[in-house]
Amino acid sequence: MKKETRKRTLARALVCGFILAAAASFLPFAAASEQLPQHVLRLHVVANSNSEADQAVKLQVRDAVLREAARWYGDAENLEQANFAVCTHLQSLTKAANEALRENGFPMNAKAQVTDMYFPTRWYDGIALPAGTYRTLRVTIGEGKGKNWWCVVFPALCLPAAGNREDVLSALPESQREIVEHPQDYRVELKLLEWYEQLRDLLA
Repeated sequence: MKKETRKRTLARALVCGFILAAAASFLPFAAASEQLPQHVLRLHVVANSNSEADQAVKLQVRDAVLREAARWYGDAENLEQANFAVCTHLQSLTKAANEALRENGFPMNAKAQVTDMYFPTRWYDGIALPAGTYRTLRVTIGEGKGKNWWCVVFPALCLPAAGNREDVLSALPESQREIVEHPQDYRVELKLLEWYEQLRDLLA
């Protein structure tokens, strides 16, 4: 009986040790991930519906907004500058979106706004952004009931004038840049962070 008790105690100690080791390796990742939204401005374009036509014109609106955005904050050096530029030029960004709709024969309107949005972990063209709440340029087309398209406009990963990806990502602190550039090395941590953020949001 004592032998079985010792085995159970040892098993519990090993499990606790594993959990503590996992937590110790996860905490630095979580800290870097939670700071990432302080350096990133996202673009979120929401289609009117999931019809083939509405999804196609969503991409036309995206391109028009990106071209217009490149005029104003493609050279921003930090999130504060990028946020100021986009907030100052929301009217021109909305106009560019609506012109794209008219050129493609759509009578509906689009609306551009800056807001804070929660995103699960998202992958885009070989990079990933951890789950969290990000400052976002949100463009809603019509009723905004369709699938969305997202990217990062600061750092300028999807602006038409964006240069080499490594140069663009140099605006991020090294620990955060490592996560964004090499997400395949952090698959487990990214999933754990997503669960953590969802739990925190639920408790809030």
